Order: sequence, then C-alpha cells, then structure tokens
Amino acid sequence: MSDLQVTTEDGVTTITFTRPARKNALTVQMYQDTVAALKAAASDPAVRVVVITGSGDSFTSGNDVADFMNTPPTGEDSPVFQFLLTLFGYEKPVVVAVNGTAVGIGVTMLLHADIVYVADSAKLKLPFTTLGLCAEGGSSFLLPRMAGHARAAELLLFGEPFDAATAVDVGLASRVVPAEGLAAFTKERARILARERPAVSLRTTKRLMKEALRERIDQALVKEAVEFTALLGGDEAREAFTAFFEKRKPDFAQFS
Repeated sequence: MSDLQVTTEDGVTTITFTRPARKNALTVQMYQDTVAALKAAASDPAVRVVVITGSGDSFTSGNDVADFMNTPPTGEDSPVFQFLLTLFGYEKPVVVAVNGTAVGIGVTMLLHADIVYVADSAKLKLPFTTLGLCAEGGSSFLLPRMAGHARAAELLLFGEPFDAATAVDVGLASRVVPAEGLAAFTKERARILARERPAVSLRTTKRLMKEALRERIDQALVKEAVEFTALLGGDEAREAFTAFFEKRKPDFAQFS
C-alpha cells in the first residue's frame, strides 16, 4: 500500500503524505512515489499547480530512521537526493501546506517551494547537528541568505524546535494560517493560481526568480550531500542513532 495520496482537481495536483501513525516519516519508497507524482504532474498540461501536504497532525517528521539506516543515501542517485533535485528544478508553482510537525527534510524542502502556508500549531525543527550530521537540502546556502547568518546559525547549529511565526520571520513560510482552516485556505489559493492566473506567466516568473541562484544552489546541494554521506558513517552519527534506538541522550563529549 502506498503511503502517498495523489489527487487532481481544478488544475491542481495535491500530494499528501499518508503515514499519520508514523508522523508521515518518509521512506525510500515515499521519495520515489513523490518524484513519480511530481513528474506526472509536470508532464500533464491540465495541471498548473502542485500542492504538497501531510495527513493527521504532521506534515512530515523527516526520514524514517529505521528505513534510512537500512538504505542510507550514497550519492546523487539516492531517492532522497532525486526528490530534492526534482523539487529544486520544478517548473510549475509548488504550494506547501505545513499542517503540523515538520522535521529535517520536512523543513528544508520548504526552501524549494514557491509558497508555504504553515498551521499556527505547527512545530518545525532542523535537527541535523543533534544527529551528528550536517545541513542538507541547500539549507547551508539558502537559509543564511534568507534569515541572515546569525539566525540561520541558531536554527541549524542548535537544532531546536521553532514555531510557525518564526518560520515566517526567517523566510521559510509565506504566512501563518489557523490549523483548522489550512486545508481549505491552501486549496483556494492554489485554485486561484491554477484558474485565475496565466500558466506561462507563472512559470516564467518562477524561473526568473530562481534562475540567478540556480547554479549556486545546485553546488550547495551536491556539497552537502557529500559531507552528509561522510558524516553518516562517522562516530558521532553512530552514537546519535544508537542513542535514538536505545532511547537515551547521545554522549558527544567522547569525541573531539
């Protein structure tokens, strides 16, 4: 059974992560299914806008740890990296509705969306350093540009949770929306783009907004992937993930 629901209505394809019991934690199969859905929407002339959201009380809690450790990313061909590259280079407008918890790649993917609406109850987190890893998804390049170095450093180095208002303040989200009205609000905004705005104009405007930084973002994605993969095999990450499974605090003091 797929952990993804894909629907199309009024020129809008909506991709919903549907693993609410696991806080929509992403698996290799989910990355592959999402890429397939994005590519199908990209090639369908009837689809003008894509919406990505989650089910239940979570957007996505990031990578499913067990699945991630069984099939860790090994390079640009890895499903997670293919997902990021597909989203990064997507031509049609992408609207994301962060309906709840967003962790790790659940936050960094927002950097590549065009419009992000976040529920007022949502909590977001970039926990890479707490796992012995480094920033990914282009966040090491994009977040300092958007939020300023000091604020980006606080979010990325501490890896602490932050709220919806902070997400808007640092440029990760467009606006905060009451949780109970988020789905309807996002649907209507996407419908306006799809039915009341010219498709070529939207795609051209998006391309112009992103074009100047495209090469530098691509370089950041590749460099992060190399460092991330190297750190994943290191002692600190091993300790972090062992502690996660043993349900204890990791001991990083033993490493210099």
